[in-house]
Order: sequence, then C-alpha cells, then structure tokens
Amino acid sequence: MIEQKTIYIILTDTGSFLSRMIRLYTGDDLNHTSIAFDDQLNEVYSFGRKYQRNPFVGGFVRENIRDDLFMNSDRQTSCAIYCCKVDIQSYNDIRNHIKQIEANCDQYTYNFLGLFGVMLNIEVGSEKAFFCSQFVSFLFQSVGISIVNKPAKLVTPGDIAHSTQLKPLYYGNLKQYFNHEQVKHIS
Repeated sequence: MIEQKTIYIILTDTGSFLSRMIRLYTGDDLNHTSIAFDDQLNEVYSFGRKYQRNPFVGGFVRENIRDDLFMNSDRQTSCAIYCCKVDIQSYNDIRNHIKQIEANCDQYTYNFLGLFGVMLNIEVGSEKAFFCSQFVSFLFQSVGISIVNKPAKLVTPGDIAHSTQLKPLYYGNLKQYFNHEQVKHIS
C-alpha cells in the first residue's frame, strides 16, 4: 500500500469590504483559498494581502489563521475545510515548491489582472503572479493532480468548493473549528 499524506484546503470569507465585493461578483459564500499541511492550520499559505489593513498590496503570504483578519471579534469568519490525500512524493514536491516561492517571495506578485481574466474567461498573468485559488490549483497541477478540471489561472474558490477530488471536513465558523468540543466534522 502506498503511504499517503494529507493536505488541507481552506476556503474563507472574512466579511471584509474586499471579501464582500468579490462575493457580489461571484455569488459564492467563500472567496479566499489557502493551503495547509496540518489539521490545526498552523502552517497555512496563500496569495493574498501582505498587510492586514491594505487589501491592495498582495503577494505570497504565510497566513496566521488566528490573526485579527480571520478572527476579528466584530465579524464571523465563515470557512470550509477540505482535505486531499496524496502520495509522499507529491506531498514533498508541493511543500518544496512552496519553500522555493517563499525563499524568492520578492519575485512573486498578486495576480490582480488574473481576477479580470477570470471574469472574461481568459488566462492572464505571468508565471510568478497568482491569486489565491490559482495558487492552490497550480500547486496540485504541478504534481499532476487536477482538483479542478480547468486551467489554474481560471480557478475560483467556488470551483475548489465543488471539487470532487477533495473531501469536505468542516463547514462553519472558523472560531468554532478550533473549539474541538463543538466541531462537527462532515462525514
């Protein structure tokens, strides 16, 4: 039997202004995608805002799911958490790819143009520019795993939410996810 490791995909909606604007266009409840390597969500990566108070300066980020952006007491962050089992080689390759991007993060940018490309169904952006769901899809595609049947540059968080390749683990309030006595994982 081939040994497997688990990768977690997190979809969130923080309720921020930008989040509400994206939802207005997509109609999707959750509009930010991250990738994690543990079920406690301690090691989480994405392409998003580099500075908590400025959503227009973005790039590669190691996210702290417990910070004020996600755990603001004024609003409730909704989330969906999925998992995907992959072989050890794919797992290590995805982690190594992230480490390479992290080591050269100043060369990577947020793919704002790609967001407009999604609206027009046109692949836009350089090889070193990503938006959140594009980044996560790209990582899986780079090891030959297709979680969504479309090019990474056109993948939305809604596409990921409907992936048949991912197993849903949890849907609800992000704060409640960390309160294990109240968490009810989806079977």
